[in-house]
Amino acid sequence: MKHYEVEILDAKTREKLCFLDKVEPQATIAEIKNLFTKTQGKSLKDEDVLQKLPVGTTATLFFRDLGAQISWVTVFLTEYAGPLFIYLLFYFRVPFIYGHKYDFTSSRHTVVHLACICHSFHYVKRLLETLFVHRFSHGTMPLRNIFKNCTYYWGFAAWMAYYINHPLYTPPTYGAQQVKLALTIFVICQLGNFSIHMALRDLRPAGSKTRKIPYPTKNPFTWLFLLVSCPNYTYEVGSWIGFAIMTQCVPVALFSLVGFTQMTIWAKGKHRSYLKEFRDYPPLRMPIIPFLL
Repeated sequence: MKHYEVEILDAKTREKLCFLDKVEPQATIAEIKNLFTKTQGKSLKDEDVLQKLPVGTTATLFFRDLGAQISWVTVFLTEYAGPLFIYLLFYFRVPFIYGHKYDFTSSRHTVVHLACICHSFHYVKRLLETLFVHRFSHGTMPLRNIFKNCTYYWGFAAWMAYYINHPLYTPPTYGAQQVKLALTIFVICQLGNFSIHMALRDLRPAGSKTRKIPYPTKNPFTWLFLLVSCPNYTYEVGSWIGFAIMTQCVPVALFSLVGFTQMTIWAKGKHRSYLKEFRDYPPLRMPIIPFLL
């Protein structure tokens, strides 16, 4: 059977990156990509020790330029500080938002003030967790992520705040009962989210990149680890569902849906990673929703 020879060049510099011989005529582009990946070797971690790598006394390493990078802490602080500030602009009804006669006025609805407290608490909590709780396994991420993330968080914050703090905003259909139920959901999920973050932090000593299977602790909020791999995402989604019920606002519901979709993708990725890395990983766990997803 006739085989093909494939030469792979850098699209910008035209430098030859790889030469593949004996490629099957029916090979797809995806298969060629896999062959190329194999020839380039695996990506190395910062903590890999040279003598433990599958090389002889002479080792060849390849450098890959990841482009402009920015620290995770900087990205998180920026994307979380924005919604906090933006929401307050609408809450205090600064000029040029709702019209001159509404400048610096206050809503007569209690739920509007409660929503501002909950929204502000959520992002202050995130900022404090970024500074004092989270331990990042990777120091940096691509610079473009800060623009993408800020567009998402800041844009939705402005959209939600505009309607919730609008002079024509109407309270939820079932009044105080609906607000109280939603507030209970929000508070429980916020406490649960913080508890999971603390439990995950305790798994990784400072300055270490050690990975362990997370298990429930004496804290009841961590018992969700019995059923899902990423209960922090479960609680996060629950918080926004509670906020959506409290405000009965469509933009909040859409933000919750988009957030749930993205967190489900992240949770599935982490779940697969756990299964691949730990042979004794608890079989009953699902990525984000117990028994379902």
